[in-house]
Amino acid sequence: MGSTGTVVSTQCLGTMTFGKESSEEVSYAQLDRFVERGGNFVDTADVYSRGVSEEIIGRWLAARPGTRDRLVIATKGRFPMGEGPNDAGLTRTHLSQALDASLRRLGVETIDLYQAHAWDPLTPVEETLGFFDDAVRAGKIRYAGVSNFLGWQLQKASLLAQFRGLAPIVTLQPQYNLLIRDIEFELVDVCRNENIGILPWSPLAGGWLTGKYLRDQSPTGATRLGEDPRRGMEAYAPRNAQERTWQVIDALRQVAQGRGVSLSQVALAWVADRPAVTSVILGARTLEQLDDNLAAADLHLSEKETAQLDEASSPIVSDYPYGTPGVQQRSRALNPSN
Repeated sequence: MGSTGTVVSTQCLGTMTFGKESSEEVSYAQLDRFVERGGNFVDTADVYSRGVSEEIIGRWLAARPGTRDRLVIATKGRFPMGEGPNDAGLTRTHLSQALDASLRRLGVETIDLYQAHAWDPLTPVEETLGFFDDAVRAGKIRYAGVSNFLGWQLQKASLLAQFRGLAPIVTLQPQYNLLIRDIEFELVDVCRNENIGILPWSPLAGGWLTGKYLRDQSPTGATRLGEDPRRGMEAYAPRNAQERTWQVIDALRQVAQGRGVSLSQVALAWVADRPAVTSVILGARTLEQLDDNLAAADLHLSEKETAQLDEASSPIVSDYPYGTPGVQQRSRALNPSN
């Protein structure tokens, strides 16, 4: 897991659906199946269903003595958990309350990975890093990580922790999939340089990379977009209008058919083998979806298959600084003219 010696499974069970899209019974079934299949990494957040996700995990752990010691449990804090002015953010005031509340809901003495859920522009990052360090020393958390940071934010946090001798940032949890590859512009380089493990969320782009959505046919039925076609970043209309979306799905389908596996498994295998990726966060609503996702754990694509997907999903960028001319200037030969 990043620069640590802690070993985690190549897939992480994300639990944002717990208590909302997945009932407690289904959530228990997912946790049981994940552990049965060798998974040991579970990720949640206090804001998921307003604490219910953590509570479900806590009750599941309590009913299975000895299981907690075999798992690496991660959670996050930052977003509002109340109506007060100090009920959100990365301040000592909020995080101390948020961490204690997460420990109670999960029913554990220590959280293995505690993550800042997003950057807080109102709080000096030094304050947040100091809180993480104190929490490690107090035995409340083992490691600190961040989620949804930009490149400069992650680099600043990482260097400040190093130079001040504080607990290091060991992981980054960003959105990363074949449709959203923006972290490759800056964040992947920061993570590789600072030995920070990447934990991609939304590896299936909110269901788009499963192949279940059709071109120019607004989804219906019991799917995330079927229930709400305008849902957030996954909204149907904007992605349907992009030719690149369907190029990626077509390429996925070709690789999947050649392998005799699902599109989801190919998409998960692609992101799992990207540079600096430690573990891929799964977000299944049903046990059937989880079973399909877990089947990707041992799938590795060939260089030809990877290149095919890379080409189809190539991000649209300007020439400089992220396009070909800019990339060419990031290295040089031992020649004065270069």
